[in-house]
Amino acid sequence: MRRAVIVSKAVLTVIGTWFVLVLAIALPALLPERWEYYMISPASVVLWMLSMLVGPVVVCWKLRSWIRTVPGDPPRPDS
Repeated sequence: MRRAVIVSKAVLTVIGTWFVLVLAIALPALLPERWEYYMISPASVVLWMLSMLVGPVVVCWKLRSWIRTVPGDPPRPDS
């Protein structure tokens, strides 16, 4: 059960990160058309695609203490 809670928290973190990154690439479409090329340029799309790969790893590393915490377990000495 402990492993399932940890895996589900990690999956939730990855999906949440991807959702925020998809919003970040979609919201500039609401700006005027003259801004569209600067906000959604080929370079920014490449950086966005790179952040889709690296972002979840960084967020999981940053939230690792929350991911390892399971309700009902005794407190960990390293937290």
